[in-house]
Amino acid sequence: MKLRIKGNTIRLRLMQTEVTAFEVAGKVVETTDFGFQQLTYQLLKTDDLNIKATFDNQTITIFVPEKIGEKWATSNQVGMEGVIKLSEEKVLKILVEKDFKCLTDRPNEDESDAYPHPKEGSIEC
Repeated sequence: MKLRIKGNTIRLRLMQTEVTAFEVAGKVVETTDFGFQQLTYQLLKTDDLNIKATFDNQTITIFVPEKIGEKWATSNQVGMEGVIKLSEEKVLKILVEKDFKCLTDRPNEDESDAYPHPKEGSIEC
């Protein structure tokens, strides 16, 4: 699972086996080790009605309603998104996507478990 953060946008991209694990077990967890500290990020199914996120104890948790997560995991639907209102002026945007293979070769990047890119063979980057 890949984590991308820019400003108040969090984006998770999952490979095929990770989507399957999410469907079956209801969660996917990844950890980045900084030596004396770790950052954990995880995707969890929940009974709530909306996509939510927390950051606690060096862990980013994205909660996805079970029905929304099941539909995403078992269909051709590429992504799920949510917006959390933090204040009158601020929101946190969340995007969870299936990870596609890149259209061009990238050395040292293992994409063997990525989803086939829908535009593969039709355009060049």
